[in-house]
Amino acid sequence: MPLVAAAVCPHPPLLVPGVAGAAAGELDDLRAACDAAVARLIAAEPELILLVGAGPQSIAYHPAERGTLRVYGVDGDVRLWKVNCAGGERLPLSLTIGAWLIGRSRTELPRFARAVAADAPPPECARFGTELLAEAAGHRVALLVMGDGSACRGRHAPGYDDPRAQAYDDGVARALADADAEALLGLDPQLSAQLRVAGRAPWQALAGAVQATDAPWRGELTYHEAPYGVAYLVANWEPA
Repeated sequence: MPLVAAAVCPHPPLLVPGVAGAAAGELDDLRAACDAAVARLIAAEPELILLVGAGPQSIAYHPAERGTLRVYGVDGDVRLWKVNCAGGERLPLSLTIGAWLIGRSRTELPRFARAVAADAPPPECARFGTELLAEAAGHRVALLVMGDGSACRGRHAPGYDDPRAQAYDDGVARALADADAEALLGLDPQLSAQLRVAGRAPWQALAGAVQATDAPWRGELTYHEAPYGVAYLVANWEPA
């Protein structure tokens, strides 16, 4: 089985202390949870790490691609892995923060990145996840799946307050805690878009990948809070 572990993390720019500035300490617990989730991925002894996040379209990135946080006031690039002239500044925010998290771990494992279209329907997302494993056949792979929950948790949330948001996020939290791929695949794209959920397509890609292993999995949810009106969830999935 090529998939040996998976982790789910959110991708708020505020995870990066330089972006958060004086408020950096407010997300210390989330930062620590993400670091621990990545450490568990590495402890599964994969041969490579594959980042998955939402983007404008489904696309594979070159290992030398990079992202930027300059729009958030931080200079410098966030590199995916290799450094050479073939790379460009192309990574979407989800994969930029994922690359930053992997970089914090100091691992020397190869890492690759794939974006799944944010508006892709569930069957397409599941197929995307299945194809990820086919591409990595013959290698032990760990998935780092990036995505935020709803952005409508309270009057100060980016999407203002929506009474449906709490139940939506609680459902995702249960699915991640239980490694319930079917529940993730059941997330409604229209409702997800209305609640400004950034993780729906990547979570469904994870579900497709796990189902393709044809083996039981167990999950552990280690963080579920909405400190700025946006739901941030961290979880690890491992073969049972």
